[in-house]
Amino acid sequence: MTDISTETRSVVIERDIPFPAEKIWRALTQPHLIEEWLMKSDFKPIVDHRFNFNADWGSVDCRVLEVEPNKTLAYSWDAYGLETVVTWTLTPTSGGTHLRMEQSGFGWDQRQAYGGARSGWPQFFEKLEQVLARLA
Repeated sequence: MTDISTETRSVVIERDIPFPAEKIWRALTQPHLIEEWLMKSDFKPIVDHRFNFNADWGSVDCRVLEVEPNKTLAYSWDAYGLETVVTWTLTPTSGGTHLRMEQSGFGWDQRQAYGGARSGWPQFFEKLEQVLARLA
């Protein structure tokens, strides 16, 4: 029998995007671009860098956990008792890049946060693709 109290859930979004990984990496790591599709931040792609995402509803405390340029980016995502990890994985494809985002660590008792992430991330992805289409 599984102990549901210790298991966690993840939100995973995957898209094939018709742009090179380097271009997507810029949108994932440059604060002025992050602000266009996600939130204001003082992000720096440096392991252990602590930063915040700020929105009108509040802020998210984060710490960079992993940086492998144009391949992998991971950071903690802590807000209102929620402690999760967001991991971005970029894989080159013949038509551009396969982009995978996983936000892991949702407790089974965090239904509202999990639901919010499940509905929010697809919207962020749409905005990200719009930013990428505008980037030179």
